[in-house]
Amino acid sequence: MTASEFSVDNNMNNTDVKNNKFEVKEKDIDLEKGRSRKQGRKIPWTKIIIAMLALGVLVASGAIVWVFQDWQTMLQVLAIICVVYIIGFYWRWLYIAARTAPRDFHALYCYIKILLLTKGFTSKGYSMADIFHDMVKKHPKKACFLFEEEIWNFQQVEEYSLRSSAVLKSKGIKRGDTVAVMISNCPEMPAIWLGATRIGAVCPLLNTNQTGNTLLHSINIAKCDAVIYGDEFETAFQEISKELSPSLKLFKFTRRPLNTSPDAVKVVESQNDFTSMLESTNPAPWTKSETEGFNSKLLYIYTSGTTGLPKAAVISPSRMVFMASGVHYLGGLRKTDIIYCPMPLYHSAGGCITMGQAFIFGCTIAIRAKFSASSYFPDCIKYNCTAAHYIGEMCRYVLSSKPSPTDKQHKVRTVYGNGMRPQIWTDFVKRFNIKRVVEFYGATEGNANIVNIDNKAGAIGFVSRIIPAVYPIAILQVDRETGEPVRNSKGLCQLAKPNQPGVFIGKIKPNNPSRAFLGYVDKEASDKKIVRNVFTHGDSAFISGDVLIADEFGYLYFMDRTGDTFRWRGENVSTTEVEASVSRVADQRDAVVYGVEIPNTDGRAGMCGIVDLDGTLDLDKLAKDIAKDVPKYARPIFIRIMTSVDMTGTFKMKKTDLQKEGYNPSVVKDKLFYMDPQLGKYVPLGVEEYEKIISGRVRL
Repeated sequence: MTASEFSVDNNMNNTDVKNNKFEVKEKDIDLEKGRSRKQGRKIPWTKIIIAMLALGVLVASGAIVWVFQDWQTMLQVLAIICVVYIIGFYWRWLYIAARTAPRDFHALYCYIKILLLTKGFTSKGYSMADIFHDMVKKHPKKACFLFEEEIWNFQQVEEYSLRSSAVLKSKGIKRGDTVAVMISNCPEMPAIWLGATRIGAVCPLLNTNQTGNTLLHSINIAKCDAVIYGDEFETAFQEISKELSPSLKLFKFTRRPLNTSPDAVKVVESQNDFTSMLESTNPAPWTKSETEGFNSKLLYIYTSGTTGLPKAAVISPSRMVFMASGVHYLGGLRKTDIIYCPMPLYHSAGGCITMGQAFIFGCTIAIRAKFSASSYFPDCIKYNCTAAHYIGEMCRYVLSSKPSPTDKQHKVRTVYGNGMRPQIWTDFVKRFNIKRVVEFYGATEGNANIVNIDNKAGAIGFVSRIIPAVYPIAILQVDRETGEPVRNSKGLCQLAKPNQPGVFIGKIKPNNPSRAFLGYVDKEASDKKIVRNVFTHGDSAFISGDVLIADEFGYLYFMDRTGDTFRWRGENVSTTEVEASVSRVADQRDAVVYGVEIPNTDGRAGMCGIVDLDGTLDLDKLAKDIAKDVPKYARPIFIRIMTSVDMTGTFKMKKTDLQKEGYNPSVVKDKLFYMDPQLGKYVPLGVEEYEKIISGRVRL
């Protein structure tokens, strides 16, 4: 399969943009217990003595000048000495401040604009449908969505959403109900959830790749009252129909032009045909949303987080506005932009950030059903796009596609997204003549987003070195083995120093929309993402689970994940959950899962070591069974058949040594297998196959 034919499905997650190595000094880590020691604060006697001597010299100099001259001359001398002292001892800080001040104050200006925008929506008690209605009133005939050969103006999108509101209301959906949407990329998808949220419902956006137990879990965890699903997913729902609640209302959506003429022959495919209901129902009259306002629940967007099955992250109108406006203002987007979006609309990147450009700012969005590397810039030409959305994997595939005259025939001024690898950044910008890359970072469930606002190659954002308290994010020292922050003798967290890896956090302030942490529907899962007693006793922060590094200018670079999680194809893969699934289908054999690197490939591929003492493991059956319950991106690429697995004292399987050995048959003495993408099954991995994988001749 060529890069131009490759299709990916990704979300607002980051791919590795730095060297995935992390060194921990032994003195900071209790290697036997696997956790950090609390470090006491040493008194800096050297600095205190130097300061006292400097103060003494200053006082003595002033006294001498006053005695032999006058007090005005003394003030001049003191001022000169102070300036010399500051330059002599703080010249580096002054240099950094001079270099970064334009960046920091521009970001501060944009941040103030974001706060003013959110303040206005808060005072009006707006939900997203109300914000969108203001855009409809401003330019009803302006193109809102471009899709294939269709043009949907703002008025048409709102009319479709009002029909959805009317249909759902007639079916008993009311304020506080949960209506999930599982529809592929198309203009109707956001219009439907906009209609549902208008009447006070919360809309979980189901990942269209989910099947079996994963899909069932996503429906149950959100406590859905209804699900609207595309007809292409009917088989997936039939497979779990017996396990769904009898009270769950299922509506099947079939994409076709609505025939609303009273004389038209109605096509009703089934009793739950949502499309025919839309055709036979008049749009509801516009009224203000029946919600609790700007800070109410709007969407649930599923993320694997750092552990377990998909979790439903809560998105409020305020959170969506904060994410979208941050990229809009800090990324230099314009209300006149036409933005290309090949991202799945069920994730926060496409569904919140890019949809927000239309709903909040009135931009035009060109939606593609599914990403295609060879069509990326030809589509931008077709729709006359001036901005485009990406993720790191997409950029690599587009760059790997065959050079074409269309590479520079487009009008794309800005591309924004996350995961642009430093190794391809310059080549991508040069080949496709991109003036600005707006790399951003932020977890769907988090409360902090950062943006690269000045084209710094490889950076995912920055922390200010001169006004750090304005936007309270930080990089904390972290114990890589446990994922816990390193604390000092007072029990408080310690900031990572420049060029020292640490975990990214966002300080929580519940009453501030930009700093509130909404977390997940599952409170227990939410609590696991909160770290307490961070800078002062009693405070708290969202902990991302991502290891970043900041240089001396404050630019941030993504490094890796903490804990038992790795990324593959832009998705977070929980090793704990995959281990449980593999062990279950392998007759409860011990299974240990970890991520391994493949050269020139983003993230880490899954590898699973399975204990098979009697040689009876059927790999063909294993592959089929895993495919039923485990999402494609989480399925192990490599299999290692073992006779035993080392355990810790607390009966946790050790995987560090296995990860270091990887899948090199010259190093590993156990039998190795890999998933052949053409055959769809595990085949033996020998030296010849290994060389093909390493060289890129076999793509996994």
